[in-house]
Amino acid sequence: MTSCGGICIYFLLRVFNAKTAELLSHHQVEIQQKFPKEGWVEQDPKEILKSVYECVERTCEKLQQLNIDITNIKAIGVSNQRETTVVWDKITGEPLYNAIVWLDLRTQSTVERLLKRIPGNNKSFFKFRTGLPLSTYFSAVKLRWLLDNVEEIRQAVDNGRAMFGTIDSWLIWCLTGGKNGGVHCTDVTNASRTMLFNIHSLDWDPELCQFFDIPMEILPKVRSSSEIYGLMKSGALTGVPISGCLGDQSAALVGQMCFQDGQAKNTYGTGCFLLCNTGQKSVFSEHGLLTTIAYKLGRDKPVCYALEGSVAIAGAVVRWLRDNLGIVKTSQEIEKLAAEVGTSYGCYFVPAFSGLYAPYWEPSARGIICGLTQFTNKNHIAFAALEAVCFQTREILDAMNKDCGIPLSQLQVDGGMTNNKVLMQLQSDILCIPVVKPSMPETTALGAAMAAGAAEGVGIWSLNPGDLTAVTCERFEPQINPEESEYRYARWKKAVMKSMGWETSEAPSNGDTSIFCSLPLGFFIMSSMVMLIGAKYVSGNDK
Repeated sequence: MTSCGGICIYFLLRVFNAKTAELLSHHQVEIQQKFPKEGWVEQDPKEILKSVYECVERTCEKLQQLNIDITNIKAIGVSNQRETTVVWDKITGEPLYNAIVWLDLRTQSTVERLLKRIPGNNKSFFKFRTGLPLSTYFSAVKLRWLLDNVEEIRQAVDNGRAMFGTIDSWLIWCLTGGKNGGVHCTDVTNASRTMLFNIHSLDWDPELCQFFDIPMEILPKVRSSSEIYGLMKSGALTGVPISGCLGDQSAALVGQMCFQDGQAKNTYGTGCFLLCNTGQKSVFSEHGLLTTIAYKLGRDKPVCYALEGSVAIAGAVVRWLRDNLGIVKTSQEIEKLAAEVGTSYGCYFVPAFSGLYAPYWEPSARGIICGLTQFTNKNHIAFAALEAVCFQTREILDAMNKDCGIPLSQLQVDGGMTNNKVLMQLQSDILCIPVVKPSMPETTALGAAMAAGAAEGVGIWSLNPGDLTAVTCERFEPQINPEESEYRYARWKKAVMKSMGWETSEAPSNGDTSIFCSLPLGFFIMSSMVMLIGAKYVSGNDK
C-alpha cells in the first residue's frame, strides 16, 4: 500500500526499580506512521514488533553497562495505545493489513450505516453495556471496515485462521511464541474500548458481536490487568513473565496512584485524556463522557471503573503550528512565544481537526481561529493554542463534576506537554483549582510496571502507595480571579459553537465515501513496555 505521507512515532521501553519506582534505563525506537488517504492513519504491526525486540536488546545492553544483572528482571508489563486495531493470520503469524490507528476516520460511513439499524439513530444505544457511543473511535467499527473491505481478512476468517486484537494482544501473542503457541489475550481495560465488551459481565457480548457481525472466535481471551499471561520465548529476556497489561490511560491512572473514588488525572499527549476513578460503581455520564474500565489488578480482585473525557487534539495542535504553519520551529518554542505576550488578545483557537470528541462527539466540527484583529500576531495565536488545550480540559472537567456530584479539588497531570510551565499555569487559571505534576513523568510506563510487579506469582511490588518512595510534585495555583476565567471560558464556548457543522460524510462525485478531514501530523506513543528489577537487585544494591 502506498503512503501519501509519514511521520515518526516511538516505541518506548522503560526499566524501573521495584522498590523505589526509580527509572533505571530506557530506550526508544522511531516507527513510521502512514497516511494512505485523507483521514486514514495506519501503522505496520511488523515494524512495531521489530521495535520491541530492538528496544529489549538495547535496554539490556544499557543495564549491563550500569553493572545491573539482567537476570534480576522479574516481570514485563505492556501499556499500549487503545482502540488501534490489528488482524493477523494465526498459521503464518503475518498481519493481514496495517494496524488502523484510533484517530483514523475512514469508518464514518460504516458508523452511519450501523446507525440506521438502531432505533432513532441513537449513538448511545449501547452505552449501558459498553459505556461508549457509536463512533469511529472504537475498535468494533474498524474491525467491521476490515471485514467489509479486505478480501484477505474475509478469507482468513472463513478459513478459521484470523485473529483480532488491539496492539497489546498482537505483542503478547508474538512475544509468547506467536504461531508456535502464542497466548491470544487482552486485558479488561483494552477490551472495554472495542464496543464488543460488556463492562458488567466482563466478557465479550454475543449480541454486540451479532450487531457488528463480528465472529467471536477471532476475539482474544479477556483477562485481568495484573496476572501472568505467558513467558517471553526469545531474546535477552527469554523466560521472563509478561504479567501486566493496561491501556495507556488506565496505566497512567495507576501510575498516578489514583486508587480512591474521585481521584483523577489528565494526560497531555497528542490528545488529552481525563480519567476519574469511580471505584466499583460504573457511573454513566449524562454530559458526553465515556464509562470505561479503569483496571482489574488481579484475577480475584474487583474491577474498578472510570469516567473518561477524550480530547482528540492537544499536543498535536503545537505540531500543527510547527509543521503546517511554520509559526514555531520546535515544540518548545511555543512556550516562549506565549510567555512573551501573556494573552491571546481576544483570539480563540478551536483545533477540531478530527471533529470534536467529549463532551460533544461531533464529527462535523472543523478547526477555526477567530477573534483576529490587525494587532494579532503569532505570539497571540501560540497563546490561544495553549489556551485551547486548557479550555477543552475545562469542558471535560465540568462534565465530570456534574456526573460525579463532587467537584474535583485538584487535578493530577502527566504527559509530555506538562513540561510547558505556561500551559500548566494556564490550566490552573482556567480550572480555578491547583494543578499537580509529579516529578517522575513516566506515569504510564510506571502504571504498567506496577501491574506487572504486583501479579500473583511475581509479587515484588505492592500497590499500596505508602510502600513506594514518595514522589515529589510541582504545584501550580490559580493566579487570576474566577470572573476572568469564566469570561474567557464563555468566549471559548462561543467559538466552539461556530466550529460545528462544517463537514459532512456525503459521498463526493468520485464515489469515495471516506470522510474528508485534515488529521494532525504528530507523534503517537504506540506502545510502552516496562520491565521490573526484582527485589534481589534492590536489596543488594540500594543507592
